[in-house]
Amino acid sequence: MDPLSKELYRQAATLFEEGNYREAEPLLKDILKLNPEYPDVLNKLGVVMSFKGSKEEAVLYFEKALRKNPLYTEASLNLAITYNEMNEFKKAQEVIAKAAQIASPGPNAVDPYISGKLANEHYRIGNIYMDFGMYEEAVEEFKKALRLHRGLVDVRTKLGVALRNLKMFDEAVSQFTMAKELNPDYGPARVQLGLTYYMQGSSGLAMQEWEDALKQIPDLKEAQTYLKLLKDKE
Repeated sequence: MDPLSKELYRQAATLFEEGNYREAEPLLKDILKLNPEYPDVLNKLGVVMSFKGSKEEAVLYFEKALRKNPLYTEASLNLAITYNEMNEFKKAQEVIAKAAQIASPGPNAVDPYISGKLANEHYRIGNIYMDFGMYEEAVEEFKKALRLHRGLVDVRTKLGVALRNLKMFDEAVSQFTMAKELNPDYGPARVQLGLTYYMQGSSGLAMQEWEDALKQIPDLKEAQTYLKLLKDKE
């Protein structure tokens, strides 16, 4: 990169990191006029366009960045996120799948940073499906996230909720129990496990779970609330 481009990039990057996209945009475009092959500038312009609501233009920038550098994980994720926001879920999935394939030349060779990013994106998509009541699709996304990172207790707990919504109570209990074992201080897993027992008609198990949860986490408000409601019914 020539000296002028470097100085423009320094200024643009500072503005971008500060969230001042309006002033960063013309500088980034000036850099592209001097050096149209710079993937990071293309990616940043994609983010700016997405922030402005120009999703189609953002997609063009992200795709061009990936043509210049297919290994540019951040651009792949930004493209997938933009497709999600455009309700182009299939395209988002294809981008993520391709990023995973490129990043993992061997069957078990996924870089931890990349797998974490991809797991988070699957979790994000799963939550979108949950919002629309598409629980089977949500289950698949959460499972994909866990295949990349099995220790994500928030994802495992959300998987349990999706399974419970599908009336798959035993599978849900299994997920909540595993999340609780992975992180005993993660309150939502304990709360949801007790709630699942209650929905199955096992009030005693539900009460025991919430009481145990409060022994572990005394200020767990949801467990306190459910216990009070349960005892008030007695």
